[in-house]
Amino acid sequence: MALDPGTRRIGIAVSNSGQTMAFPRECIIRDGDWLDTLTSLVREEDVHEILVGRPVALSGRETTSTAMAEEFLEEIRDCMPDVTFHLVDERLTTTSAAKQMALAGKSQKSQRKVIDSAAAVVLLQGVLDANQ
Repeated sequence: MALDPGTRRIGIAVSNSGQTMAFPRECIIRDGDWLDTLTSLVREEDVHEILVGRPVALSGRETTSTAMAEEFLEEIRDCMPDVTFHLVDERLTTTSAAKQMALAGKSQKSQRKVIDSAAAVVLLQGVLDANQ
């Protein structure tokens, strides 16, 4: 599973059983129940490993968003002790996802609710491809 944590939404992608393809899941809204929702999804999908997107500037420098992603990881790690976590550089995943969606004919307005999960797909697919 890959997560693209944002301040309002968490983008989610999961792989198939052969770990060759990434598929989007509906974003989780970061409201009062988001952690319970995420924990339930991890159980339902039988997830043993989670990649958490770690945003950094193109130069590689850490940003405010980098710290937020690291705090997010610490928060979820405590609730899922049987899961292995990895912080993964997510530079340009949202840009790549937006370009792919635009090529598929999706307007920027229609992308808003799904762009986070599309970015999580780009992140996860990149890792799956690198491991083949």
